[in-house]
Amino acid sequence: MISTLLSLHRYQKAVVIALMDTVLVVLALWIAFSLRLGEFYLPGGKQWWLFVCAPLVAVPIFIRLGLYRAVIRYIGHRAMSTIAYANALVAIAWSMLPFYLSNFFHWELFSPRSLPFIFWMVLCILVGGSRQMFRWFIAGTFRRKGDHFALIYGAGEAGYQLASSLSQSSDVRLLGFIDDNPTLKGQQIADLPVLGGADVIETLSGEYESLEVLLAMPGLTAPDRRRILQGLEQVDVIVRSIPSLGQIVLGKADLTSLNEVQLEDLLGRAPVEPDPELLAKSVKGRMVLVSGAGGSIGSELCRQLLMQHPDRLLLLEQNEFGLYQIEAELRQLKKHYRLDVELVPVLGSVTDAERMGRVLREFGVEVVFHAAAYKHVPIVEQNVIPAIRNNVLGTWELAHAAMTAGVNRFVLVSTDKAVRPTNIMGASKRLAEMVLQGLQQHSKNQSTRFVIVRFGNVLGSSGSVIPLFRKQIEQGGPLTVTDRRITRYFMTIPEAASLVIQAGAMGMGGELYVLDMGEPVKIDDLARRMIRLSGYRVQAEGELGIEIRYTGLRPGEKLYEELLIGDDVSISNHERIWVANEAGPDAIELDRLVMRVQELVEQQQVLGLRQLMFEQVNGFKPQCENQDLLDHVHPAHEQ
Repeated sequence: MISTLLSLHRYQKAVVIALMDTVLVVLALWIAFSLRLGEFYLPGGKQWWLFVCAPLVAVPIFIRLGLYRAVIRYIGHRAMSTIAYANALVAIAWSMLPFYLSNFFHWELFSPRSLPFIFWMVLCILVGGSRQMFRWFIAGTFRRKGDHFALIYGAGEAGYQLASSLSQSSDVRLLGFIDDNPTLKGQQIADLPVLGGADVIETLSGEYESLEVLLAMPGLTAPDRRRILQGLEQVDVIVRSIPSLGQIVLGKADLTSLNEVQLEDLLGRAPVEPDPELLAKSVKGRMVLVSGAGGSIGSELCRQLLMQHPDRLLLLEQNEFGLYQIEAELRQLKKHYRLDVELVPVLGSVTDAERMGRVLREFGVEVVFHAAAYKHVPIVEQNVIPAIRNNVLGTWELAHAAMTAGVNRFVLVSTDKAVRPTNIMGASKRLAEMVLQGLQQHSKNQSTRFVIVRFGNVLGSSGSVIPLFRKQIEQGGPLTVTDRRITRYFMTIPEAASLVIQAGAMGMGGELYVLDMGEPVKIDDLARRMIRLSGYRVQAEGELGIEIRYTGLRPGEKLYEELLIGDDVSISNHERIWVANEAGPDAIELDRLVMRVQELVEQQQVLGLRQLMFEQVNGFKPQCENQDLLDHVHPAHEQ
């Protein structure tokens, strides 16, 4: 029968509910009389007209206030408040009936003065209670109960909103709340019990398979968040969380959004808040260009630069689809925040000197953030010529064009792999740094300031281990780690981009800034944390779990990364940005170096380029022999 009612058209449902309300109003009036008189009341004479007129008064009021537009299975506190208000109007309107009917028809009608108040209270119980009863019945009986059990960690406002949202889910069964406040234990929130503190999670994980813990504490400090996550790592639970307050305020998410554990939670430190003055210093009201705008770092630079209100933001990208994606995203941000910024998508390569020169001149570019580079170590190792052309000669062409066009500031995004490199990618980035150091000597009598910003790996970027590990966990493993001892410096993409902008603003020309990446992270430890926080166990001998497989170092890869070539480093005006004093070529040496690189690239001399790097790049020690694909291909007739 209930299924039949649920399948009715909404107008038919409204009629059924109105008929039910008719009965309930009459019943409420009879109960009110009986309670007031203290006995079983039976109306006599003309008194029954008060009962006939009661639903004629109530139903129109209910219709006018929209009681029949509400969907009962989603009825909430606001609807219940409306029902109480409507019942009050019904009680007041009905209280006038005895007076008017008596005067008009000369009937003697009995109505105690306290009766309307009692009538209102009974109406609230019957009309409001009937709707709650149907809501619970529909949600509890006809909703398919999933076998996915979850706990909400945090019994605050965010936890309440999350519980209210998930209460309608057919896939998740909420067991209750977890909260470290002992005074909340045993209380009911959103019809769910507060079960206690974190210590009860381990017990529940043994009772429910694939138990999920939903962190609902967006305002939690980073140390407290890490403490909670470290505790959850020791329990076989899946951990997800609602977004941070920053994401919620910026409109990127809401309190009911659920994410994997935040990338910054995997770091051993809390990201530092940016300095708003430094962010805006060299950007606001300027003409700004970002090369590699569709990449991981380039796209985040574009997002953050857009929020600093440049007059014009040029997006330079050689990948057409990447350019389309970032332009579409930025136009949405621009519309959402009502920003008066001109967006200019520029399709092209930094190696195209003529096009770079025209773009910089005709659009009046004042600031350049150069993030375009080939960065995937094994791929660069196998494709040496295009990597050198892009990373070294591309930097030369764009930087030289910037100097010629009178660009005020040129910021190069570099990498820790440029320090004592063991691969072609790192060596090429060190050569790119040297290009800017040499050009700074060229531009002493000109206005262009060349600044280099060096940092390590960013979490979640293209080619990062984090997306790879997540995919491997979803597939049931194994997680592939090159070596048990391998370590890397990590930083989140937004933090890295923010520090690049701030460092670029501080530079007076020729500085090599190094971002403080904190302590290096062991990739093996990172893999184990991700497995545990996904609710699985790391496979041990003779036990079930997700395997970690050690595959050996890839071509060009090294165990440890460094941020500094020497020890000559000084502090800057920013607590997380250092200044490295590392020698580069003078103007004459640079010209010779670039000419030699150009010749070897044109001649496709991979071995010559490797030898040049031996001579020019301090500490270059290749981890492997030449891996270039074209130097190892077998002619077709020999196959």
